[in-house]
Amino acid sequence: MAQYDVVILGSGPGGYVTAIRASQLGLKVAVIEKENLGGICLNWGCIPTKALLKSAQVFQYIKHAKDYGITVGEASADFSAVIGRSRSVADGMSKGVQFLMKKNKIDVIDGYGKVLAGKKVEVTAADGTVSVIEGKNIIIATGARARALPNVPIDGQKVIEYRKAMTLETQPKSLVVIGSGAIGVEFAYVYASMGTKVTIVEFMPNIVPVEDEDVSKELAKQYKKMGIEIYTDSSVEKVDISGDGCVSTVKTPKGEITIESEIVLSAAGIVSNIENIGLEDVGIATDRGKILVDKYYQTNVPGYYAIGDVVPGQALAHVASAEGIICVEKIAGHHPHPLNYGNIPGCTYCSPEIASVGYTEKAAKEAGYEIKVGKFPFSASGKAKAGGVPEGFVKVIFDAKYGEWLGCHMIGANVTEMIAEAVVARNLETTGMEIVKSVHPHPTMSEAIMEAAAAAYGEVIHL
Repeated sequence: MAQYDVVILGSGPGGYVTAIRASQLGLKVAVIEKENLGGICLNWGCIPTKALLKSAQVFQYIKHAKDYGITVGEASADFSAVIGRSRSVADGMSKGVQFLMKKNKIDVIDGYGKVLAGKKVEVTAADGTVSVIEGKNIIIATGARARALPNVPIDGQKVIEYRKAMTLETQPKSLVVIGSGAIGVEFAYVYASMGTKVTIVEFMPNIVPVEDEDVSKELAKQYKKMGIEIYTDSSVEKVDISGDGCVSTVKTPKGEITIESEIVLSAAGIVSNIENIGLEDVGIATDRGKILVDKYYQTNVPGYYAIGDVVPGQALAHVASAEGIICVEKIAGHHPHPLNYGNIPGCTYCSPEIASVGYTEKAAKEAGYEIKVGKFPFSASGKAKAGGVPEGFVKVIFDAKYGEWLGCHMIGANVTEMIAEAVVARNLETTGMEIVKSVHPHPTMSEAIMEAAAAAYGEVIHL
């Protein structure tokens, strides 16, 4: 029986990052993966969707070339080539993870892993061969999958989930998107920008409902300009697929309506992959579809750990990576700080992009803070205007008493590259006035953060 210091189930951004850090710490590591190295994020999520979004953005740039004083011929989107580029990017990144596994002397075991008592893992290979490996520490990082709505079953042809949405053979003329979280609004932009008639149906009062309300309203405004139809406070009750396309029955505040489309994309969240991996046999505790862990990710059974989408907390790639690093550093005898889940950035890569961290304005008030709020629109930014991307704004929220940076919310071009400033500043307990007095380069999009902070204190210059 093969023996390891650490055995990891799953090679997504939680699993493979954990494996590399464990190897750096001198531990003997094995990773078990039933599909492709890199997991959903690299193969079917974060990376290939960004490739699709980039193609969509390039197409939009070409269509609006005259706005920049450039004349080009009529452009058309080659849908199959767009899909092909996305898959090529994902395949290349997966090969990169394979290289990292070899470089760090990590054993990759292909097959379906199931935890056993006694710190063992049973691995069933594709050909049905079963083997058992032993690890002093077992880390579960099996991720999540698309949530299927009970009243809208996914058939993979007319009613699809995100995997199929990025590998369709032909571009649909019309698409209904159920849910307006990151997955929903990103695919809505990709398809709408290339000419598909897109309708979003969201159960909550605002699209991107986890974001600050001002951000949600701004994205809705920009999407409606694109021709995307949006129904909020609404739900898809059923989808009739008996005909050539789909007929969705939608319950709205104004009554029930029907929407016809070629395809329906179900993007109503995710569910953790914790079934049939041996948790019950080992006695690992779960609650509401999540594995229960302590602040260093140990389960109730010594020697068994869990990270990423299978545990409570934000289901984000960078969260899974951070959790895995903390977990193996603790296993190796180090003294890592527990993760601060209140300072995790969230990014949505639609266009305009969305990035946020910390309290929304509503949440800060509900938490009892007296707040100062500053907002700076990109329409007043020289860099944004020169770049032809004046849509959106930066919004900052500070505690009025001590100047603590409570939250930062952005919508606009490239804001996902800007949010790290707020994350680092909040981690260092930087105050609002310290941001105001920190010189930001001009002209940049990032100086909007300084201007928004200045606006909170009545010192904004360019408004």
